[in-house]
Amino acid sequence: MTGIDYSQKIPNNVDLASDKRLQRALERWQPDYINWWRDMGPSDFNENDVYLRTAVSVERDGWAHFDYVKMPDYRWGIFLTPHEGERQIGFGDHFGETAWQQVPGEYRNWLRRLIVTQADTEPASVEQQRLLGLTAPSLYDLRNLFQVNVEEGRHLWAMVYLLHSYFGKDGREEADELLQRRSGNADQPRILTTFNEPCEDWLSFFCFTMFTDRDGKYQLLSLAESGFDPLARSCRFMLTEEAHHMFVGQTGIARVVRRTCEVMNEHPDACPSEHGAIPLEMIQRYINFWAASSLDLFGAEVSSNSANFFAAGLKGRAYEDKYEDHLVKDDCYELERWDGERITREQVPLRNAMNEVLRDGYVDENLKGVEYWNRECEKAGIPFRFAYPHRRFNRTIGEFAGARFDPQGNAVSEADWQAGQRVWLPTPEDKAYVKSLMRPVTEPGKFAGWIAPPLRGINSQAADFEYVKL
Repeated sequence: MTGIDYSQKIPNNVDLASDKRLQRALERWQPDYINWWRDMGPSDFNENDVYLRTAVSVERDGWAHFDYVKMPDYRWGIFLTPHEGERQIGFGDHFGETAWQQVPGEYRNWLRRLIVTQADTEPASVEQQRLLGLTAPSLYDLRNLFQVNVEEGRHLWAMVYLLHSYFGKDGREEADELLQRRSGNADQPRILTTFNEPCEDWLSFFCFTMFTDRDGKYQLLSLAESGFDPLARSCRFMLTEEAHHMFVGQTGIARVVRRTCEVMNEHPDACPSEHGAIPLEMIQRYINFWAASSLDLFGAEVSSNSANFFAAGLKGRAYEDKYEDHLVKDDCYELERWDGERITREQVPLRNAMNEVLRDGYVDENLKGVEYWNRECEKAGIPFRFAYPHRRFNRTIGEFAGARFDPQGNAVSEADWQAGQRVWLPTPEDKAYVKSLMRPVTEPGKFAGWIAPPLRGINSQAADFEYVKL
């Protein structure tokens, strides 16, 4: 089934009505989810009509429908891409075997852990961003924020369906706990550190959707290769929705850069902050922070877990089909190691370096995004270039955790690190200035002075389209 059945209380394309026990369990979870959304979702806008896209099919063409909807009424549901005949496991020790339609008993705990960790990121980001609507720079941006939020909520539904369907009582308990943890809460924090970081301004939001959501893309790409077929099919459709989130981040930062360049050309002898724009050096510091934090999400460079997940056929490499060897039993990966004084290089089994393989693809994609921003400076004739920070910089997980490196990857002393932080990372003054710019703009077609309008509207709408009815 590729079309989605919207006649059900829970929209789905998995024939949920044929499994009454599962249907009742998910319908019992649904009110708790709505209560969580009202408590922890976008603040103050639940009664407003928002121009949102809703999935109506899992096909690539014509999969989404745009219309006004109140967010608590959004039809969150369960959507899997269709079966691909007799799909085979594409990597690891089970390479070539028929993909599993049920959870293999020997991998039950590992698989549940992967699903819960992925699931926990979805409500966490909604919680991090819940107050941003109050300071949106335009109705266009407000609508994009809410689109990201409702789709993160739907991705939570995708993982909860798997927990309820395939993990029995343990899965139901895990699903309940996903609504009990809170981003930044000292007693019940979200699982991953980045999803407990404050996201209190729109520059942070754009960096988050650029870097942190791109990590999400690569995690989903690796899980979309899974030998557990329901997980793979869930993640493939999630990737379709995830693309918009990264679009919001990449183009959002580009628009901030464009506006700053305009102000610099209009007032060449003044600092952009004197005219309500965000200085390019300040934008770079925000990029440095969120890029480094998001690199941590891939885990340690050398990981027995990543080796186990690959061997078991649970989590592959992004775009596994592009590789010739899907077993990698004898291959090695050359890693940097840090002994506290110098960097050496070491060959490690490739299976143990799967986190780093995934991070390599992620970094390459981010470098292209940075060049996209640099072209904004070039077009404006501004001699400034953004740089993606070295993967050794400001890390808290893995080989370089707690070590002191500058954004170019050079080792520095503790004293130089303390002095350099004001140049490399957002300062309290930076944060105060950026927050001072966060004033809502609610007139259709108008934008805050620190950000340029988009090049085109959502779904080909006019520049003054009323994306959110306030």
